[in-house]
Amino acid sequence: MSALTTPLVSTIWLATHLGETDLKVIDASWRMPGNGDARHSYVEGHIPGAVFFPIDEIVNRWSALPHMLPPADEFERRMGAMGISEEDRVVVYDDAGIFSAARVWWNFRAMGHRQVSVLDGGLPAWRRDHPCTPDIPKPAPGRYRAKPDPRYVADHHIVRRALDGGDALVIDARPPGRFNGLEPEPRPGLRSGAMPGARNIPHGRVLDDRGCMKPKADLEAVFAAAGVAAATPVITTCGSGVTAAVLSLALEALGRPPARLYDGAWAEWGRIENDRTLFPVVVGEAPRGS
Repeated sequence: MSALTTPLVSTIWLATHLGETDLKVIDASWRMPGNGDARHSYVEGHIPGAVFFPIDEIVNRWSALPHMLPPADEFERRMGAMGISEEDRVVVYDDAGIFSAARVWWNFRAMGHRQVSVLDGGLPAWRRDHPCTPDIPKPAPGRYRAKPDPRYVADHHIVRRALDGGDALVIDARPPGRFNGLEPEPRPGLRSGAMPGARNIPHGRVLDDRGCMKPKADLEAVFAAAGVAAATPVITTCGSGVTAAVLSLALEALGRPPARLYDGAWAEWGRIENDRTLFPVVVGEAPRGS
């Protein structure tokens, strides 16, 4: 058995090990609101043996915020139904390259899963050299035991302390227009702008033109341009916690300590009805990295 010791694996690695009993493959494709259901694309064709992870269904059902991290017992139930155990090696991919797969990777990391990686380049990279199938697997139910790891998760209290005290940098993965308040948010009921003191690294800046993670030297340059030193604690955020995970994945690919991800993200912080002293928003700032 070849252990998963890195946050990213290549299509060559996956093709070599595909079919091994303790290797589980997950299709984590997802669409922004109003852009349809990615499950349809999964049904049309996916990596052989892959199960589908519905990001908007495996959630904290007590929260009105989009796709919030589920409670541990709910995650255990859903992963067990997919035939996944905490000892399995898990490879997650999506049909955009590296996008929503990072969010599901983060779900597993937040639940304490040790051996989980994202397929570098995702389904587009796989399809260049390997076949897909419409066959839907029927895994035997198993048992999953979560061991939640708080190092990966931030709530608005932790974010506020970071912004006020400077003990961590908040890095926002949204596009510059939204970060600077020049473009509206895609979800209704949200203010435009950014958290005061946050830095902007749009998630696409850590990817190459084929949707793969950039080489380490290029990643280092991206984070250095935003003032993120190697030892700097980081909290990632975005619109709803999806592209923030791409930045968290990039940081882990560099061998840096786990970055907390603000799960509520702008969907929580930017709400129009918020107390603006507790959830301040600035417009037009462009800190380094934006």
